[in-house]
Amino acid sequence: MRPRSRARRWWLGGVGALLLAVGLAGAWIRPGLSFVARAAGFQDGLAGRLARWDRGPVTLSDLDVPSRHGPLRARLHRPARPGGRTVLLVPGVHAEGVDEPRLNRLAGDLAAQGLTVLTLELPDLLRYQLTPRAPDMIEDAVRWAAGQPALAPDGRVGLMGISFSGGLSLVAAGRPALAGALAFTVSLGGHGDLARVLAFLCTGVQADGQARRPHDYGVVILLLNLADQLVPPAQVEPLREGIRTFLRASHLAMHDPRRAEETFAEARRQRERLPEPAGTLLGHVNARDVAALGPVLAPHVKDFAGARALSPEGAAPPTHRVFLLHGAEDTVVPALEAERLARALEPRTRVWLLRSPLIGHAELGAVADPWEVLRLAAFWAAVLDA
Repeated sequence: MRPRSRARRWWLGGVGALLLAVGLAGAWIRPGLSFVARAAGFQDGLAGRLARWDRGPVTLSDLDVPSRHGPLRARLHRPARPGGRTVLLVPGVHAEGVDEPRLNRLAGDLAAQGLTVLTLELPDLLRYQLTPRAPDMIEDAVRWAAGQPALAPDGRVGLMGISFSGGLSLVAAGRPALAGALAFTVSLGGHGDLARVLAFLCTGVQADGQARRPHDYGVVILLLNLADQLVPPAQVEPLREGIRTFLRASHLAMHDPRRAEETFAEARRQRERLPEPAGTLLGHVNARDVAALGPVLAPHVKDFAGARALSPEGAAPPTHRVFLLHGAEDTVVPALEAERLARALEPRTRVWLLRSPLIGHAELGAVADPWEVLRLAAFWAAVLDA
């Protein structure tokens, strides 16, 4: 959760607003302000002092969490002086799982505020595949953690899902087996109706009729999931491997440009070795040609296996508190998803919805508006205190 470098000057115009917020809200909002300042990477001035407010060092330990589908790799981030609940943090669709650098920074930022954070790796998401097993694994992990007195003295934990895992977490959160085991659930950039999101990724048109260009990341993941409906059986795995190579390169581009270019080059070589039609599809992936892929994928979206089972709008709603945080201009999962999900949940669930221009897709972007900073800080202060 690091902003663009040009945003580091935001506090010059926002110090007065921050001081006013601290003066009016006092200790309640300070953890939220500290979390946002830390996530934004500020070092100087008031924002830097807020970022350095924490509860001491954080220790890490790896462990396996039992589930009905086999053990799940997890990592525990434990602060030296705990001051809040244990939270299960579920990453989105990503091959690095609990090793993903941004996930570890987020877990560390939360632990610095006193939360004990258990990051959870779902094996299907490591392969960029959305399956009905995912909510089962989240449910089992919550039950396990809530049953550990050292992690949950009162038998309750928090749950936080990133990107598509936000929606998957809410599917699990409403299940009867978790009644009384969750204090709150946070969805960061998650979906309400998976089929609705998939339709947007194919057409570039939201459910409200607004047109916007989908991010190629979401379109490429959809292609990987639908590969078995688009190419002959012998081409399915080679096509998926080429797509995974491209996605690995996309992740590497964030922190290792040299390795990223080498991996992009490998994806192009894999395209040359593929027969048709897989070769053309991987060529569209390598070119980030959303316009070419969308019409190919659209006829198959309605048959996407498990879309309804993976959608919190079609599942039993949780009765505990739910926090929905969404980027206002998200082009992977549109912000409309959070708004419609909030309406679906509110008859039975207390919902705090924040649609923020400071958030991209499940990560902090340009931190430039002091008022929006305060809104985001208030949101996180409520989560940290839940």
